[in-house]
Amino acid sequence: MLESMPYLFSELKEYLPSYTTGILPSQSIEELIAAGHITADPPIAPEQVQPSSMDLRIGPVAYRIRASFLSSRNARVIDKLQDNHLYKIDLTRPAVLERGCAYMAPLVEELSLPSDISGKANPKSTTGRLDVFTRLITDYGSEFERVPAGYKGKLYTEIVPRTFSIVVEQGVRLNQLRLRRGNPPPSDTELERLHEQETLVYSEDELPADALISNKSLWLSVDLSGEEGSEIIGYKARRNTPLIDLSRINHYDPLEYWEPIHRTKSRTLVLDPRDFYILASKERVRIPHSFAAEMVPYDPSVGEFRIHYAGFFDPGFGYGADDIKGTHAVLEVRSHEVPFLLEDGQTVGRLVFERLLSVPKKIYGQGIGSSYQHQRLALSKQFRR
Repeated sequence: MLESMPYLFSELKEYLPSYTTGILPSQSIEELIAAGHITADPPIAPEQVQPSSMDLRIGPVAYRIRASFLSSRNARVIDKLQDNHLYKIDLTRPAVLERGCAYMAPLVEELSLPSDISGKANPKSTTGRLDVFTRLITDYGSEFERVPAGYKGKLYTEIVPRTFSIVVEQGVRLNQLRLRRGNPPPSDTELERLHEQETLVYSEDELPADALISNKSLWLSVDLSGEEGSEIIGYKARRNTPLIDLSRINHYDPLEYWEPIHRTKSRTLVLDPRDFYILASKERVRIPHSFAAEMVPYDPSVGEFRIHYAGFFDPGFGYGADDIKGTHAVLEVRSHEVPFLLEDGQTVGRLVFERLLSVPKKIYGQGIGSSYQHQRLALSKQFRR
């Protein structure tokens, strides 16, 4: 049984496929930590290591900045912060980050990567569902969210709460880092073969569904019909709400922060560029244990809107201990510049699959505290179910 794999891994290891290039699984990340390639004070906790990524923690201070910036090839982030910050914030106790303001926080973790290991970061699911925009920055870097191969140095995260003002403190995990060796290109043929073997997509009635595969991706559509017995097909964030303390789980009344969106006869929804929406995919998706996936956040070929600020999907997503038939992808949606009309079943985004070096010891699910394995239209874990 696949879900027993974390417990039987040592016995099965010699029979499982392994590769020289791909995303690093949990056990490889642990090896990098043990070898001193990833360091932190306080030390990295076991729960930070996920099936195909590791959570990053903000440090004891943050800076309110005038504008977003990159460090550039000739400067460290801390040097640019000296001229670009307005004031310093003590995060050794809970502090408020105001909606609409930009902040920069040094992270606890530091890297000294081998020459053949690079990285890519993304907001965690909970961060994206609160419309908190975060981006990783490195010293001497020319790209957001990218860590060049062999990077040695500190990490920083830009934080912009766009809808809700939030309360954070040292140690909060807002984003996550994936590490890879090489860059194995995905292919449509490989994805189609994977769908035949594993069934990547199920329909609402838990039957295997046709997979729309092109451009090295699995394409997903938006569900504006909703599930049987409910007229709610999404949520729109309210404005001028109370603070959200990220340390409080299953605490806040959803209706104080979110306006339910009800199904219409036309099965359509007009996205207002001033608003932030939580919607769901029509498809139920599965990520096989030897693969990881990432949702492309913005693709102008399907419309002027952005979906999925938190784009990493871990191996084991959509499987579950009770053999669930896929899990809906929750879509964090914001229109660009102008109102945009969405229709039920409209293609809105794509999942890019990448293989792992080997099957991870940890698999996404309740066994490691994963929050969204059974989701359909799930708000962040700070809100009461």
